[in-house]
Amino acid sequence: MPARDTGAEELRTERLLLCRPASEDLEAIYALHTDREACAHNPSDLVETREDAELLLLRWSRQWDQYGFGYWTVRRQDAPEPLGFCGVKVVGSQRDPVLNLFYRLFPSAWGAGYASEAATAAVGWARTHRPDDLVIARVRPENVASQRVALRAGLLRAHDFDTPGDDGADWFYMSDWAQEG
Repeated sequence: MPARDTGAEELRTERLLLCRPASEDLEAIYALHTDREACAHNPSDLVETREDAELLLLRWSRQWDQYGFGYWTVRRQDAPEPLGFCGVKVVGSQRDPVLNLFYRLFPSAWGAGYASEAATAAVGWARTHRPDDLVIARVRPENVASQRVALRAGLLRAHDFDTPGDDGADWFYMSDWAQEG
């Protein structure tokens, strides 16, 4: 994976502010990752304790410290409460490290286009700042809403890469710009 990037700690979209997660986001991390509805398609992502949420925040922080990017806390620009989390992080794959697109919002934020807006911003950031890195999203076949988010964010369905995952089949969606020109 290329050298550490900088300047990605905050992104703005038309309605959203995406910021590097901080200690004040711990309660939102805990609340979201103990919400069975929010984690219905990925139950292995559920946490049991605040200590588990602290470890999750620590892993996210280490990603930021090492690479200069990662998952962002997603908020409306006009409200302080987190809507959820979205971003890209370095993960291993069958060949080389790739950037995994993650988006998880509180159910109260579903249906307003926030996940698509945040995911599009994250993929746009990756396309601009990490053009040689493949971006992937792993989505459960029954999670149609998440499939739509991946497509709206500019990823393409990649049937040949589907694999069994921790919580069932992983359907892959991938960026295609690394193969362009």
